[in-house]
Amino acid sequence: MTALVATERPSLAQLWAWLGEVPDPEIPVISVVELGIVRDLAWAGEALRVTVTPTYSGCPATEVIEADIVAALQARGVADVKVALQLAPAWTTDWLAEPAREKLRAWGIAPPLPRTGPSGGKVIEIVGLQVAAPAVPCPRCGSVHTRLTSAFGSTPCKSLHVCNDCLEPFDHFKCH
Repeated sequence: MTALVATERPSLAQLWAWLGEVPDPEIPVISVVELGIVRDLAWAGEALRVTVTPTYSGCPATEVIEADIVAALQARGVADVKVALQLAPAWTTDWLAEPAREKLRAWGIAPPLPRTGPSGGKVIEIVGLQVAAPAVPCPRCGSVHTRLTSAFGSTPCKSLHVCNDCLEPFDHFKCH
């Protein structure tokens, strides 16, 4: 495949659309764009610079994500792709697109809970030196009668829960 010349450059909207087809390697039901980790796209001369903020600085999928981004864009003729990691500001689940939250739920992963309650305050209640975690709704039956079984699920960014009503285990995408 030949490289694009300056007059044949795809629009930024087209580049975003192409990246919207790159699945997250750990949660392939959502794209890296829906996950909110692709922060910026910009041409620097003939090179396309893609700025990415990983979900956390030690994420083991970061190198795979970088390679997948480069491969997806090069497959469409963007010859020179540079991926830059930006660690600050740190990624937050607030960057997760709303359609991604629904896709997570449909795939059996409880999406992150809102970071604040109805009054705007944090949803954390301290009771005798323990943090009371808010109920995580079951993505299968919707029940809030669930319990945490492990602070770490299938990946470090998820926790493992069980529904007390339908008895199904499920991952919960932690709020960051």
